[in-house]
Amino acid sequence: MEQLSKERRIIRVEATESTNLYLKQLLREEQLEEGSMVIADFQTVGRGQMGNSWFSSKGENLLFSLLIYPRDVRANEQFIISRIASLAVKNTLDRFADDIRIKWPNDIYWKERKIAGILIENDIEEKHITNSVIGIGVNVNEKLFPPDLPNPVSLRQITGSIQDRDYILDIFQREFFLLYRDFQKGDIKAIEDEYMLDLYRAKGYYWYEDKNGRFMAEIDEVLPSGHLVLKTMDTDEVRTYAFKEVAFVDE
Repeated sequence: MEQLSKERRIIRVEATESTNLYLKQLLREEQLEEGSMVIADFQTVGRGQMGNSWFSSKGENLLFSLLIYPRDVRANEQFIISRIASLAVKNTLDRFADDIRIKWPNDIYWKERKIAGILIENDIEEKHITNSVIGIGVNVNEKLFPPDLPNPVSLRQITGSIQDRDYILDIFQREFFLLYRDFQKGDIKAIEDEYMLDLYRAKGYYWYEDKNGRFMAEIDEVLPSGHLVLKTMDTDEVRTYAFKEVAFVDE
């Protein structure tokens, strides 16, 4: 069953393959207003970055996709959208728990455990983004995760309380569009700086692993393209990585 609220541009569905797929299909059929959202109680094929899956029990968590039309964003500088989305989720969860961080590129962590994930899909024409569909999954009221998942956590597990999903979504929308407005005004540097400050393992040397093996390094910067720049501890060598080319190693 679908419920459409024109005032808030929110489409609610009980179940869908994925909210990103649903929103992208709607966009192919009609011109949607910026800020349109699809929210689902359940996803039959929840997706994460690079084909990863996303687990969520029916009606327990936040599963939604948001549509924006970012102007003048070049394809090779699209990571600003990821910064805005991850900061909005981080700032939202800060109201409920301490130690929320952004794990590059845009996973949201509580301490060493993942509480939210983001999947952004951009349409590009002539090297510029025409629209972005931002899919977000937040573990809100999940009580128990499958044992094969490496490190999930929910807000309920952290706080010991059942949380209001709609309330959390309202906070997210405010946080997102505050940042998006700053972006539209050209305050990109402030967003980039805030993202760097809120990164998981932002300061200090930690273990990483690439195709050549393990090494200790610190985060130097994240480029507008989204590439992670690390500086090795032993030699001060600067190395640049795309997503999946380097892994964080637990100590």
